[in-house]
Amino acid sequence: MDPNIAEKITPEHILTGLAVVFVVGIGAQWLAWKLKLPSILLLLIGGLVAGPLTGLVNPTEMFGELLFPLVSISVGLILFEGGLTLKWSELKEAGQSVRNMVTWGALVTWLLTAWAACQVLGLPLPSALVLGSILVVTGPTVIGPMLRHIQPSPRVGAIAKWEGIVIDPVGAVLAVLVFEAVTHAGAGSIVQVAFKGMLSAVLIGGVVGSLFAWILITAMKRYWIPDFLENACLVMSVITAYTISDLLQHESGLFTVTLMGILISNQKSVTIHHIIEFKENLRTILISVLFILLVTCLRTDHLRQINMNHALFLALLIFVIRPAAVFLSTFWSSIDWREKLLLSWLAPRGVVAAAVASVFGFRLAEGGEMMVATTFLVIFVTVIFYGLSVAPLARFLGLATPDPQGVLLGGANRFARALAKAIQDEGFSVMLIDSNRINIRRARMMNLSAECADLLSKDAVNEFQLIGIGRMLALTPNHEINSLAALRYAELFGRNSVYQLCSDVHQDDKTSMSPHLRGRLLFSSKAHFGELQRRISEAGKVSSTSLTEEFSYQDYLEQYGDRALVLCLVRNGKHLVLNEPGKPVEPGPGDTVISLVLPEMQGDARC
Repeated sequence: MDPNIAEKITPEHILTGLAVVFVVGIGAQWLAWKLKLPSILLLLIGGLVAGPLTGLVNPTEMFGELLFPLVSISVGLILFEGGLTLKWSELKEAGQSVRNMVTWGALVTWLLTAWAACQVLGLPLPSALVLGSILVVTGPTVIGPMLRHIQPSPRVGAIAKWEGIVIDPVGAVLAVLVFEAVTHAGAGSIVQVAFKGMLSAVLIGGVVGSLFAWILITAMKRYWIPDFLENACLVMSVITAYTISDLLQHESGLFTVTLMGILISNQKSVTIHHIIEFKENLRTILISVLFILLVTCLRTDHLRQINMNHALFLALLIFVIRPAAVFLSTFWSSIDWREKLLLSWLAPRGVVAAAVASVFGFRLAEGGEMMVATTFLVIFVTVIFYGLSVAPLARFLGLATPDPQGVLLGGANRFARALAKAIQDEGFSVMLIDSNRINIRRARMMNLSAECADLLSKDAVNEFQLIGIGRMLALTPNHEINSLAALRYAELFGRNSVYQLCSDVHQDDKTSMSPHLRGRLLFSSKAHFGELQRRISEAGKVSSTSLTEEFSYQDYLEQYGDRALVLCLVRNGKHLVLNEPGKPVEPGPGDTVISLVLPEMQGDARC
């Protein structure tokens, strides 16, 4: 840092800058959630306002030489968290495509992007080659939310998720090696330097990552680490492994931490649910702060580098280079043209591209400013373009359900089968899981999708096709099993989309289960499993009734009275709304009420 600048920076100035970074970063995340927009888009806008446009934040003045080491460690933690989400089982059908996408696909993307940067943008060859290697990465922090939004077919989702996470260390290491080759070795030896460096990074990252993953798993398995220190020790281990690997081979630390995450996620010796929750929260904070810091590094002279040629460059990147990489990588695979086309539409760039570009852009003597400006422009445009167009394309191709209304029912007992049949008859997807083979056989005889498996199995659900399903209902006789199932499936559907039956035991404030240890309650405070089974055994039927202007919900209640227990309703033929204690549904004309109704002779039943 320039001593003259350092004298002007006061602790109060740094404190204010940090506060602005956190407020803008977390605020952008909240606003993106509220407006249902890609968070990285609002983070980019917030960073531009806080940095180049207003000058409120200047990271180089605040952190000096510490800035990019902090950026590197943050990216490592983000990729470790991404590795925790990857499962080997997803590679059964997608493994070949993922391998080709992160090898041949990366090579095609690098060379074609470098050519376009050189020919269209007029960048010098060294800068064009570095830019091409940077734009190899896609962006798991953006692809993840997109996949959750569009709910693609399992194979497309697995390929996109694995590629988005694994390609980041590949692209980062490639960028480092290309940068070193063009600045020290000369253009003639770029391929040789890149190949040797990549092989070295993979070997070092593999050894160090496997070693630290084994140490962590062993320590947790043998209870050498107390529960309250597990997350802290995990972060320490990730940073240590990243640093050791990076000292041995520059940027190999990204391979190391990604592999650590994958190995820890796929082991069966210790549970890591609490670790995943902690890492997800940490990732959100890191992405928010990191992206604001990187964008505020931009200066107005960087933005002036953007010209009309960038429109053609972006068009080539989106409509030519990405599809070419995907179709060439999957040429011999079994995936069809629709899946290939959708994968071609899933290449937004994110925080890793911004971090790598910021590191090298300021070190390139020629073309560095153009490279940085181009990278952030690519991030901005690809996030907007793919974010707005991928969901309609996925729906058009028949590969997505962006707002899944179907339900996964835990339990295939008589009541669960009746409810599932009524929901399916209204046009929604259903699946039942039960370990009782007789119940599963009876469900399949009713033409219901049903799987014989343990509801709490860690891996069973990964084998099922859950297209169109967005919620889970735990309907077993055991209240504790229902609660455990709600916790288990909250990881898949989100806490707001897991439900369970009420307990059949009266519980006061001292004996009732804490809400964060169970799902949302269903139907009625008295609609426990025993009551539902009693009604079913007394010839109760789960039936659907359409409401009109002439036959309102009030007329429905007057006709059926206590004989009808309202379970859910279908609103406007599109949305399934579940009834909850204390939050009764409010049907209107055009809605369909699904209820458990007793025969008229049982009118004295109460619920």
